[in-house]
Amino acid sequence: MSIFNLNKLKQETVNNNRYERRLSKLASMGQEVDRIKSVVESAVLNIGKNQRSFVIYGEPQSGKTEMMIALTAKILDIGFKIVVILLNDSVQLLEQNLERFQRSGLSPSPKKFNEVLPNEVKIGDHQWVIFCKKNSKDLNKLIQKLYGHKERVIIDDEADYATPNSKINRQEKSKINELTGTLIGEHGTYIGVTATPARLDLNKTHDNQNEHWIDFPPHSNYTGQDLFFPVSIDTLPYSLIFLPDAGDNPIFLREALFSFMVNVGFLNTSINDPEQNYSKLVHTSGKKADHTVDYKQIVKTFEILKDSDNPSHEPYFKNIWEIARERYPDNADEITKYILANCDRNNIVVMNSDREVNAADNKTATDPTAPFTIIIGGNIVSRGVTFRNLLSMFFTRDVKHKLQQDTYIQRARMFGYRANYLKYFELVIPKTLYLDWQKCFIFHRLSLESRKQNKHSPVWLDGQRITAVASASIDKTNVDIDNGEMSFGLFEYDSENIQEIIRQEIDSIRKIKAMAELLGRDCLPEYLLNYIENFCPLGNQSIAVHEPKSISGYSNKPGELDKINIVRAKGFIGKREREEDKFPNAIHHINILFNDQGKARVFYKYQGNIRFLKTSKKEI
Repeated sequence: MSIFNLNKLKQETVNNNRYERRLSKLASMGQEVDRIKSVVESAVLNIGKNQRSFVIYGEPQSGKTEMMIALTAKILDIGFKIVVILLNDSVQLLEQNLERFQRSGLSPSPKKFNEVLPNEVKIGDHQWVIFCKKNSKDLNKLIQKLYGHKERVIIDDEADYATPNSKINRQEKSKINELTGTLIGEHGTYIGVTATPARLDLNKTHDNQNEHWIDFPPHSNYTGQDLFFPVSIDTLPYSLIFLPDAGDNPIFLREALFSFMVNVGFLNTSINDPEQNYSKLVHTSGKKADHTVDYKQIVKTFEILKDSDNPSHEPYFKNIWEIARERYPDNADEITKYILANCDRNNIVVMNSDREVNAADNKTATDPTAPFTIIIGGNIVSRGVTFRNLLSMFFTRDVKHKLQQDTYIQRARMFGYRANYLKYFELVIPKTLYLDWQKCFIFHRLSLESRKQNKHSPVWLDGQRITAVASASIDKTNVDIDNGEMSFGLFEYDSENIQEIIRQEIDSIRKIKAMAELLGRDCLPEYLLNYIENFCPLGNQSIAVHEPKSISGYSNKPGELDKINIVRAKGFIGKREREEDKFPNAIHHINILFNDQGKARVFYKYQGNIRFLKTSKKEI
């Protein structure tokens, strides 16, 4: 006969293999777990080395939430008592992520911060997974509840939003930065998770060090920046429709709505079995008044489609039929009949801060419950929220001020797992906005490439219409900014070999690549070659490779020129060095300057408003 022994039963139910169980479940679901294992193992290695602040970078909608679930499981397995998941101040985002964590079967079951606040709930020596929004009221309450409990890991989702110190150059701390710092405490570990790490780097948020960052690669079926924003848009795997750069004629939104409905009709009559529900995201601006205007227009359009007596009813359906005939010539009648029969199966959801209390509406937007689901919103829909079966995005208004890279990279809600229907996806957008958005991603790719070349100092680019991050968040004491002129490592000047390259009858980009091969990447880095190659509006004429020049003739005023190291406070590349008569169309200038000691440097000058920003490394 067995004897009740509680201690023995407890020992036999020790929960220390949550991580392996989670990986096994993901593998059984056909997911690629190696990329998750790589990140988790690197994070545990960082923690083991007492690295208390680092960043995990992953592309927008590349599966970071699933990675965070596995990471949380591992952190609990190695003995940490408290894991706090921080999210943007958005009820929708919190509910979506919390539900995914809870459905994972994680033990202990994740809780919203307000569930642990009552006096009856004792933190004690138990393990906890707690979700909290990044607002001062919630953070203050959680900090008080966790007082005295030091074994905690903070996983900050969308870490570049709200957490960085926007008052860093005023020797103050912004409120959320101060409170998240207090939550981390002296003994806690901070892990920032983001698709846009520039702000965390240039801000030195919570003393994260970029040499300890971890890359989270996307899965093999991921559709992201390389597909939606390639350098050349001559051939695209989806439909890109340009709007005029000015004006908000209601016909544009109506035509885009009909086009979306035609694609849904084709998929559900010719491809899908069973039928599927799809969504269209209408991103107009951050102004709630604009959301109302768009909402009313879309409601009115659906009402006309349902009302046979409305004088616009037949013209609207003729328009739909003509779009279907042009796109799917053999299916126009079937598609139109599908829309006739199902146009009243629509769901129109406005997602902004006023409507966040209606979580049910928001859930039907992110996981559509009707064939024709329309989501209207601005900033709320631009970060972290995942839209299942998103088939179309519509941007009506151009940006009148500079685009902020991190904001617009996050707005790419079309990224993710879209491969099954990518050819039917539509992006409807003003041309100038698309081209600026494309440049955001090209800058972003070049920055990430620079990190591969030098993991210690990513180089972030911004330009005339595009900023890397909000200027208030750039730690000016720890960031070097080059205004269009860059110089690289010193090298032994070999005139004969360099002149041989310059005088070859080959195009300029090939000359620069040959120089890089000769001199090495420290003297002419890969990210710069990529940048030049990607931005040549006039082809070879856009690049000037100048003859090497000696600096022996420069006046050596104290504090202005260091001839030994070839450094000049005001820079070297002026109008004379650019040789504008010889290279009238050049925007990229490559100059080699050498001194009397046989040393030289490559100098790069962009003829335009481009800056290169990187964190400086101070010797200890």
